[in-house]
Amino acid sequence: MGGGNTTPSVTALLCLGELWGGRAPPLQGTRPKPSIRADRGLTVPKGSPVTIWCQGSPQADVYRLYKVGGSGFWEAEAPQDSSNTAGFPFESLSSYDAGRYQCAYHSGDGWSGRSDPLPLVVTGVYAAPSLSAQPSPVVATGGSVSLSCSSRFTWGTSGTLHLLKEGGADRPQHREWSRNGNSARRQGLFSVGPVNASHGGTYRCYDSPGSQPYVWSQPSDPLATAPSSPGVYREPSLSAQPGSPVPLGERLTLQCRSDAGFGRFALTKDEGSTPPPRLDGQHSPDFPLGRVSPTQGGRYRCYAAHNLSAWSAPSAPLDVLVAGEEPPQSGSPAPPSPPSFQGSSHAPGGQRKAREGSG
Repeated sequence: MGGGNTTPSVTALLCLGELWGGRAPPLQGTRPKPSIRADRGLTVPKGSPVTIWCQGSPQADVYRLYKVGGSGFWEAEAPQDSSNTAGFPFESLSSYDAGRYQCAYHSGDGWSGRSDPLPLVVTGVYAAPSLSAQPSPVVATGGSVSLSCSSRFTWGTSGTLHLLKEGGADRPQHREWSRNGNSARRQGLFSVGPVNASHGGTYRCYDSPGSQPYVWSQPSDPLATAPSSPGVYREPSLSAQPGSPVPLGERLTLQCRSDAGFGRFALTKDEGSTPPPRLDGQHSPDFPLGRVSPTQGGRYRCYAAHNLSAWSAPSAPLDVLVAGEEPPQSGSPAPPSPPSFQGSSHAPGGQRKAREGSG
């Protein structure tokens, strides 16, 4: 047969690059076509091992794996057990291995039809895009949210952005892009909603060029989204400790208080009309900001949750106002601690104090 000799084991004999040698490929048979799957799913990081499994018939004696569009094949003898399944292992995936695969089996004097195509995506080949939520990663149940995937490449004129939800049964969403003039920036909006509890979770997005649709970028940073349930989970309260106004250089902690039973808390800072792009949270209700500087002035809100899939409505806003000069200190002052909230800070001018706002 065109695949050459095989070894008598479940492990496949890889016949990469072997051609048909002028002989016709096996004809489609009347036997039931096999099923095909990959043991690591359909998206596999570059350099990782993966095994493609082909399940056929108890009467099968040989299995073959084909790459769609290729002229070679891999061949393995049928296993000597009752599994009816042969494995084709790849020790370290490269972009060359990305594509669609089919398999078939031989029994008696003929071949089965080929399986349905299996797409095998190799990730981690290009730089990661970024992912953010508009208008916010926390959305009232029944509302909608758009997840924006942005990428910047210096090559290519077309491609596709892909949105995947981790650990979910949802099918990936795809948005095609094409270069606009001299701009190398690509952006795709993925609509999610009407939002219910099933939409909460962690999302990532990828980019791929039009010439290699199964070769994807590194994943974006994870983005956690969550539906809020006003009226079901009472919003928490947010306060500043030890109090206000807050002199420059003094230590400040923001405390998020909620009903009993909430075990996760998140703090956000309003940036003008731009909502926080991320909401990951922590297990402690205390958010120490360290020694405050002018950049830490602004409007804050907090959220509480039983888990990442059900956040409360936001607290009433708390305006943190920074006033006065940093008091003189003996010795070397401790460097300011970074804030423990999501989102970047800005440098507002004027004196500031801490107060609860109305919205």
